[in-house]
Amino acid sequence: MTLELNDLVRTNVNELTEPQEYHKISRSKRVSWTTKGLRVTRLRLVSDAGFPMWDVSYCHGELEDGTPVTVLLPFSQIPKNSKGWGAKKYGWGKAFIVNMAREEKVYAKGLGLLDESVVSYLQA
Repeated sequence: MTLELNDLVRTNVNELTEPQEYHKISRSKRVSWTTKGLRVTRLRLVSDAGFPMWDVSYCHGELEDGTPVTVLLPFSQIPKNSKGWGAKKYGWGKAFIVNMAREEKVYAKGLGLLDESVVSYLQA
């Protein structure tokens, strides 16, 4: 779904549908996105209409043994368009994630970072 910069209406795409217990899971273990066997389960991006960047609110994942973790990413913002910081070098949107991952020898699609069911957007 493409969000227009001039949208003044709150937009929430891919809202959590998991039971409330999801929020009670301890994610005190923090791991890098380069961790072997990691699968990203949720990437939450938030922004304001007119602001050229998505802020990474959180990134959750699971290890191979099922342990829930907080995933540490090497970026805290993702450009929405070509005007955002870093867009000239890495691109914007999903291309930004892919190019950052390539630089760190991470397979973004294999982690689940490009799955529509994983990425959630909130723009006010």
